[in-house]
Amino acid sequence: MKKSPNPLIPAKKLLAYAILCIAAGVFLLPLFWMISSSLKPEWQVLANPPVWLPNPPRWENYREALTYLPFGRYAINTLIISLGAIVGHVLSCTLVAYAFARLRAPGKGFMFLLVLSTLMLPYPVTMVPLFALFNQLGWINTFLPLIVPAFFGNAFYIFLLRQYFLTLPPELEDAARIDGANTLQVLWRVILPISTPALATVVIFTFQATWNDFLQPLIYLQDQSHYTLTLGLNFFRGSFQVNWAYLMAASLVVVLPVVIVFFLASR
Repeated sequence: MKKSPNPLIPAKKLLAYAILCIAAGVFLLPLFWMISSSLKPEWQVLANPPVWLPNPPRWENYREALTYLPFGRYAINTLIISLGAIVGHVLSCTLVAYAFARLRAPGKGFMFLLVLSTLMLPYPVTMVPLFALFNQLGWINTFLPLIVPAFFGNAFYIFLLRQYFLTLPPELEDAARIDGANTLQVLWRVILPISTPALATVVIFTFQATWNDFLQPLIYLQDQSHYTLTLGLNFFRGSFQVNWAYLMAASLVVVLPVVIVFFLASR
């Protein structure tokens, strides 16, 4: 006997979709307001009652905002730091993670736990000692304190890559060793080509964290010519007379690369 369809199932789906749409609207509202405010004349940004749509749209806000301060220089500085941190994390974390996953050494388990224990240390605990160290090295007001630590690994990325390497069949490495490959050749020619998802995750996380970082550039960078985009936005916001339309336009341009990278690499 054929069962009759349950009339409650469509209602449940409809309710779930309605809740999801409302939640999505709540999360997208600040982004909509930022885009709308970036195209408004200045008097419309803080108008009461609020003006939801710019009338008329003022596209010149973007050109004027990005030339109000040298945001082009700030973008180049941020890109240099981001690319340097990405290269450092991919190189160092890949080597360390592969060693923990495949190589044999006395005390390897203890060392891995020691690396993971650093995740429990908040950055403010190491902030002062690191500043004193970099000051002794003469690296203050340079990009080196923001790039060089990436070449010494990151506990979270090491854990992520190690767990991924453990899922790969060891027979692939055994076959490469039979053909005469050494450890680095196995890593370069066998492991890395099939580890694209894990490496892409490290690249995305590093780019997002470095691009949006505010505290470390604030500590180590002093000259305005070395500022990153986050410092430039803060300097913009702290100016004597803030043009909120300009600030929203500049903020949207700063956020856009992270959004683009996320959607392009989400798969």
